[in-house]
Amino acid sequence: MTEDAGRAAVGHDVESRRRFEELTVPHLGALYRLAVKLTGDRTAAEDLVQEAYLKALTAFATLRDPGRVKPWLFQILSRLVADSHRGEGRGIPAVSVEDLDTFSLYDLVWEEDPMPYSDHLHDDFLAQFHDEEVRAALLALPRAYRVPLVLVYTEELSYQELAETLGCPVGTVMSRLHRGRKILERELWECAKKRGLVRTWKQRSS
Repeated sequence: MTEDAGRAAVGHDVESRRRFEELTVPHLGALYRLAVKLTGDRTAAEDLVQEAYLKALTAFATLRDPGRVKPWLFQILSRLVADSHRGEGRGIPAVSVEDLDTFSLYDLVWEEDPMPYSDHLHDDFLAQFHDEEVRAALLALPRAYRVPLVLVYTEELSYQELAETLGCPVGTVMSRLHRGRKILERELWECAKKRGLVRTWKQRSS
């Protein structure tokens, strides 16, 4: 390599790094929030975000559309989270699709009527849960359901953006969101029974 070619290569690297930082640094906060919600551990989240940015920098030349940098970063982070949890066997026991489809937190709250004077029963019931309880229920979800739920509710990604981030069809995203919501609501209902928010002693005739 000639001296002029060497200077050009260095200049290109500097410009590429500057462009990378310009596009990605504004999303650092969002990426960290996502990592915290997916791991429940701030230290682990910091490490994952740092690793995600290093991987993103290495793969920056593969980013075809700069306007899609945020979903691209989320995709890298999501894969790192999956790798970090691989082999842990973490997650709530699997349930059948039929059980999930028949479970309705709204109907259960309506039947129990734990707040008879509320004009917004469902919303007021959910407001009784502490952030730690919701976070624990969310972290208990299998990753396939936890990631899309976090992305759609905290980062407000569209179904199409979710599909691009997770690398799966829109229909799969919608199915995972549906099942994820059902499992999360079921976990919150169990939490409500443990806290005495509902009348678990009440027997219903079959």
